[in-house]
Amino acid sequence: MALPAWDHPEPLALRSAPVPEYGSGSLADLLPTLAAGMGVPGTTATIPELTPADRACVFLVDGLGWEQLKAHPDEAPFLASLLGTSRGGTGRPLTAGYPATTATSLASVGTGLPPGAHGLPGYTVRNPDTGALMNQLRWQPWAPPAAWQPHPTVFRLAHEAGVHAAQVSAPNFENTPLTKVALSGGTFLGRLSGEERMDLAAEQLAAADRALVYTYYSEVDGAGHRYGVDSDTWRGRLMHVDRLVQRLAEQLPPRTALYVTADHGMVDIPFDEEHRIDFDEDWELRAGVALLGGEGRARHVYAVPGAAEDVLACWREVLGEQFWVASRDEAIAAGWFGPEVEARVRPRLGDVIAAAHDDVLLIASEREPKESAMAGNHGSMTPAEQWVPLLEVRS
Repeated sequence: MALPAWDHPEPLALRSAPVPEYGSGSLADLLPTLAAGMGVPGTTATIPELTPADRACVFLVDGLGWEQLKAHPDEAPFLASLLGTSRGGTGRPLTAGYPATTATSLASVGTGLPPGAHGLPGYTVRNPDTGALMNQLRWQPWAPPAAWQPHPTVFRLAHEAGVHAAQVSAPNFENTPLTKVALSGGTFLGRLSGEERMDLAAEQLAAADRALVYTYYSEVDGAGHRYGVDSDTWRGRLMHVDRLVQRLAEQLPPRTALYVTADHGMVDIPFDEEHRIDFDEDWELRAGVALLGGEGRARHVYAVPGAAEDVLACWREVLGEQFWVASRDEAIAAGWFGPEVEARVRPRLGDVIAAAHDDVLLIASEREPKESAMAGNHGSMTPAEQWVPLLEVRS
């Protein structure tokens, strides 16, 4: 999509924003490509280098970015061996989609749609029906899931086409609204330990001639948020993931392709005023703002009626050297949320949208005390956050 011709100088910086590769190399393209290879109606292969397989498994490691994995080959020797083609696979990055955050990315994976279509465009966004912020990860306050995200998942399409579809994850995820709108279809199987999930995923792959299986591990992300990427705790979680991937790879039934990917990467932000700008203590940034959504590196800013242009000008003036700052219309036109934004999704987006490109964080110490205290953060379009691995093992 061609970028618009801006008529004043400030938005020119938006041209440098590396928009996700929707339609050719994003998370939203993975499952449709795999399902199309199994002949599932309503799906299209858009990652041409992925050879069809009768059985496919997607192992999503929450928070394991491409750059972080490449920087730690000693902790993850098996995964590192998949970065090239030594095992006959394709090691390459995908783009997560904007924003690079869990709720958005899981919805992109499961529906095969970019955020502008599935409608989960951030960590917290305004619910147009209530006017309140909604946390799309925790689904609070509650909203009707089927109305919020009405599109069928790829798992559902596969199941209806006679493909054995299964999700193997932690038991507490089974009945969450996010799972229902993003990852449902076929059979959900809950197991507590990573080892149990790997063994069960292998069993599910062998259960039918055509199978599409998803499994998930969250602890890398948790360690990064709490202790930072490259902390000893984070490295330990990566070592564990490496063993899990190898355990699953060694059990793959014939004619199977295993794909290891992630929902986003992560960057560590220093704990000082230079790198952490506090919205709650900045009167300029607060002026005219009714709600502050999103997260520290990917903000949705909702203005009071009539103040959107003033808020945009102020945020560009204050943050324009460290953030890509766009109006809703500019971000949509530039393709940040995908080629199209559906009408029901448009009012969920901020009047102003700010994405960090420097090592900075826009915290809200009073409104978001837990999030503001995180060491590792994500959300924006920098390679460290946006690029996620696509690693392949075939049997």
